[in-house]
Amino acid sequence: MLCSHTSLATPMIAAQPASLPASPLCAPRLLLAPMEGMVDEVMRRVLTDATAYDWCVTEFVRVSGSLLPIRFFTRIAPELLAASRTAAGTPVRVQLLGSEPACMAENADRLAELLPAGIDLNFGCPAPTVNRHRGGAVLLDEPELLCDIATQVSRAIAGRVPFTAKMRLGVQDKSRALEAAQALADGGAQMIVVHARTKEEGYRPPAHWPWIARIAEAVKIPVVANGEVWTVEDYLRCRAESGLRDVMLGRGAVADPFLAGRIRGHLRGEELSSMAEDWHALRPFIHDFWQRVQKKVEPRHAPGRLKQWLNLLRRNYVQAELLYQAIRPLRECDDIQVVLQASIGDVGAMGVPDATDTVGDVRELAHH
Repeated sequence: MLCSHTSLATPMIAAQPASLPASPLCAPRLLLAPMEGMVDEVMRRVLTDATAYDWCVTEFVRVSGSLLPIRFFTRIAPELLAASRTAAGTPVRVQLLGSEPACMAENADRLAELLPAGIDLNFGCPAPTVNRHRGGAVLLDEPELLCDIATQVSRAIAGRVPFTAKMRLGVQDKSRALEAAQALADGGAQMIVVHARTKEEGYRPPAHWPWIARIAEAVKIPVVANGEVWTVEDYLRCRAESGLRDVMLGRGAVADPFLAGRIRGHLRGEELSSMAEDWHALRPFIHDFWQRVQKKVEPRHAPGRLKQWLNLLRRNYVQAELLYQAIRPLRECDDIQVVLQASIGDVGAMGVPDATDTVGDVRELAHH
């Protein structure tokens, strides 16, 4: 054990922890990552409509010195008002970020009352503004604190919902990666997602997948690989180097909304469609995203959200590159609507396909 908390006033509650569900789909488990400023409830809905995930995780809820009101949790995760599921039925877990064990536990207790699909702790955010306030990946240099936070949160949750954590390989180097993972496991985390880079490395390639294998050997709980999986080929390399089948998809899933489906299809031996073919299937999702974003944010912010997504989509789709360049100088929603109409047509009437449809099914529907 890396931490011992016999002096804690709160006694260990002998509750059977909520188990981590087996994949209702097909092996492996594929999870949608939390991405601050990018994957809010609008993007979660679109991405989980596009393809099936075992679960997704929200942007972080910042915990700092006070007990948050329920409305704060439901603002970050409105899915809590719908049995903690997206419209497609994908479970939504809520992520907490903070450095004060007692305060994190108190807020986890309140959150657990709302019965999220799970509670996750953020020890992976590399953002300087977050790290300066002792949140995210900067805490990885303090394994004792990690264990203290996890222990008190685990006791507060008392087995009501699954409890997981997300981490990186360290702050400036990887020297304490194993110690940090063991601290979270000793504290009661039932699963760890490991982003295979340090805080200082940010999102610069490469991801160090072999380090995830070392962590998986060092702890007795499930480990999920994360980082730099953009394609089916990346998934296969990650699987080979980490020794793990379960992967959390981040920016790769935003850049290719059908990526999880492609991975599952490949493992089933299916012939995969091309990006050019799948652009037709993607059009209703772009339309749906644009309509929902306009309803959520002020008109001056909506164009930026669409440009942000197209900027990633153009990694894979030539048509997204053309669309991005066309709307890049535009600032008015009405002007963007005209360009979208010309580029993707009137796709609103066809509706958004169900996430259980295969990519081929979606493509066929989009052609009608």
